[in-house]
Amino acid sequence: MKTLSKVIATCFGLGYFPVAPGTLTSLAVVLVYKFFLHRIPWPAHLLIFFILFFIGIPTSTRLTSEWKIKDPRKVVIDEAAGQYLALFQLNPTWFSVLLSFFLFRFFDIIKPFPIRRVENFTKGWGIMCDDLVAALYTGILISIYFLLK
Repeated sequence: MKTLSKVIATCFGLGYFPVAPGTLTSLAVVLVYKFFLHRIPWPAHLLIFFILFFIGIPTSTRLTSEWKIKDPRKVVIDEAAGQYLALFQLNPTWFSVLLSFFLFRFFDIIKPFPIRRVENFTKGWGIMCDDLVAALYTGILISIYFLLK
């Protein structure tokens, strides 16, 4: 079970990348969405997001306890779930998916209110929910942009 938690929480080892593993994971999600997943119906997108999110909570909780680190860099399933939510139903043009990528990474790194507070939820909940809020900010800004365009 420990090994499976590591595989899931590190997104099949992307979390072990030595430089910016969260950014690499977000980019991987963007590319998979752009080339494959944008074609699936919206209920399947929601299902994928909920699976990532609700599997991310216990697996990241397990690793925070095992490694005794509040939010380990190697745990990147939160970036995968958040970036995926930020891409939800987005037209897969290079502009839109890269805009989603850069906005999501910006909010995930800068952590404007209330993301920093949400990050303080206990264990896996904080790890997953701060990226959820970053994804919501991203989605709102992209929606406003395309509405006003």
